[in-house]
Order: sequence, then structure tokens, then C-alpha cells
Amino acid sequence: MPQPAPTPLLPANSQPAPAAEAAATPVVQPLADADQAPLKWTLADGEALLELIQGIGSEGLIPYDYQMQGLAAAIADGEGASLDEQATRSFSWLIEDLRDGRTPMEARKQWFVVDPDPDRLPTRQIMAEALESHDIAGVVGKLAPTVPDYAELKEALAATPKANKARIALIRANMDRWRWLARDLGSQYLLTNVPEYQLRLTVNNKIIRSYKTIVGKPGRTATPQLAEVVEGVIFNPTWTVPQSIVKGEGLGARLLANPASAKAQGYAVTKGANGFVNVVQQPGKNNSLGLMKLDMPNEHAIFLHDTPSRHLFDSDRRALSHGCIRTERAQELAITMAILGKGAAKDDAVAISVSGKYTKVPLQKTFPVYITYFTMGRDINGQLTTFNDIYDRDAPVLASFDQPRQANRARETDEEVVEIVDDLQI
Repeated sequence: MPQPAPTPLLPANSQPAPAAEAAATPVVQPLADADQAPLKWTLADGEALLELIQGIGSEGLIPYDYQMQGLAAAIADGEGASLDEQATRSFSWLIEDLRDGRTPMEARKQWFVVDPDPDRLPTRQIMAEALESHDIAGVVGKLAPTVPDYAELKEALAATPKANKARIALIRANMDRWRWLARDLGSQYLLTNVPEYQLRLTVNNKIIRSYKTIVGKPGRTATPQLAEVVEGVIFNPTWTVPQSIVKGEGLGARLLANPASAKAQGYAVTKGANGFVNVVQQPGKNNSLGLMKLDMPNEHAIFLHDTPSRHLFDSDRRALSHGCIRTERAQELAITMAILGKGAAKDDAVAISVSGKYTKVPLQKTFPVYITYFTMGRDINGQLTTFNDIYDRDAPVLASFDQPRQANRARETDEEVVEIVDDLQI
């Protein structure tokens, strides 16, 4: 039987690969481990995979990353071990990038999220489904992030002239950022985009409330990127003043020397027998945490809270804090969260919020909260726009796309965890 003609490496309308992508001969890397032993591929499935790879630029990825030449050659040789190994490798790498993102961990600055998708959607399982159904494109298509923002960026990528390389690079970098997160963020969640200075309360992929935010200053106290869980709402919180202020800035000594001033500012000051001074600001209108904070335990000590300095929300540039996120209309947000989280009925939540007493309301239904960093995306009005790269986190992501794809990438960062001590003085 005559062998089928090789499938062309590029469709007629494809663009040449950048220099970093078009190395003369792709380096054939071994499969990651024994668990990824090749599966059996038919010629039809191999050709479908090659066609999918040729068009993968529409997802903001680079076709040459997935060894198109090797795959085309294996298809030309016919069914057998060569096709099985090459198609398994190409498919696995493609799945990893679509599901988890192409950007290596070292280029994801201050990224402390562990993506659950490799455990929820194992590569082997996806491949087996695709080969059993003989629907390579259909199965792979199910991996895209479900948020409308990703679809909007994909449409923008398709509409951008190829000559506008800077815009294309920015779009695909931000498409990749969505892949770093879980494919499905949940039916109800909070998401704050740090460069946008906005927090969204989202239900079924629709923004039902939005709030201006104040985020961390650039530098060591820049707000990190996290995926955490709101477990409760604290109304009328107290604030335990960090020792960097109590001792380091002499606040404890000043308050001990002037009890009247301490009382006027709402501070309770105690000094132990060993000389340790503890300062706790009591609930009240001048409390540095304002009227509420969302309880979301994490090793960074990051949380969302109110502020008495609400005039700062009128500023356009609000990278002012020591890392925590301050939200406008915080009392409204706290009451809404208590109700949606089934922690308190509406009337009870309102009464607690105005009681002036410290009250922690545990949520029966916890809420995911995502602290993200997108420099292009839909704003709170649904319009695609760009946001200032306030922490200079774009450059390493953009640079990673100019380098060959990195195999066997780490799933967790080794960056230092900086525990935020928000002095709340601003």
C-alpha cells in the first residue's frame, strides 16, 4: 500500500517562526517518565494533531514548540512506534501549555498559586479520551479557561495585524496568565486585578459588584498573586500594631507616656514584666482596618479590609499600601459576603456591622478570592483595555515567549514569601 503524502508543515497563511522558534532541527527530548509511555496513534489522529498544532497560534501559543517537523516526518513514515512516540510527546507538551500556561515559573514574578488543573485533568487522561473519541481538536478545545476575559483576548489576538508585534506579545502574555489559574474559577468568587485597582464580585461569570482598591507599593511590599479562600467576615476589627511600629518607630513608648492620647486614638497598651509592649487598636471609626476585614488565612498575611482614609480612592494611582488590599464601600462588601456565604441573614449582618463590637462571622459557604496581575483585559465595564505594569512583571513573561519552550517546568515557585506587615499609616 502506498504511504500517504506528508502533511505540509505550515498552512499557506502561516507566518515564519521567530528565530528562537525556528532552530534548524528540533531537539527531541525524552518523555517525562514511564507513566507517559507512548499511546497508539492512527494516521488520522496524527494528522488531526498536526493540523491543530499548525493553528495553535490562535490560542497565543507557538506552533514550533510542539515539534511539527518531527510529527510530519513520523506521519510520513506511517503508523508505528515512531508516530506513537512523537505524537504522544507533541500532544503532551501542547496539553501542558494549554492547561497550565507556557511561562516557566521563574518568569512568573511573585506568583504563589498552585494550579489544580494538572491533577483535575491529567495529561494521560486527556490523551486517552482524544484517541478513543478520535476528536483531537474537540477534546483539546475543552481546556481553555472558561472566563469571558480569555475569549475576549483571543478575539483581540485574531483581529490584531501581524505587524503589531508588541500588541500581539502583550495579548498572548495575558492569555497565558489566565492559564496559570484554574480553568474554572467557580460559580462565585472575588477577583482583584492589581494593576487595575479594582475588585470584582463575580457570579456565573458576570460582575455583580465592583470596588476600587488600594494595593501594595512597588518593591518589597508589592501585592503578590494568590488564590486563597475567604473563610469569614470580621466586622469592627481590632488591629494589633506590628512591633516594627510599636518598638521600631517608638509608638509603644509614646503611648505609655501619654495614656490620654492612647485612649483618644483607641489604643489599648499593655507592658509585660519582660518589657514587651503590646498595642491593640480597638474597633471604632478611626481603626486602621476600618469597619471590616475578610478573613482569608495565608502565609503572606494578605487580606482585604476597609480603611478610614477613604479619600485615597479618589486617586488614579493607588499603589500605596504595604501589600494588603483596601477596598472602597467595604461595609457593603462585608455584608454581601456574610449573606452570600450564609454566615448571617441580611438584617443580622447589618446590625452586626453597626454595633461597633468586634464580631467574626464564619461563612458556611467559603469564597475563592483571586489576586491577579493582568496588564491587558476587560475592565469592569467589559471593555478591553491595557493597565499600567506597576510592578514591572510583564518583561520576564514576554521574554519567555522569545525563548524555546521549557520542558518539565516546576509547578510551584521558589520565591521568598514576604509576610506583609501593613503599617496602615497612609
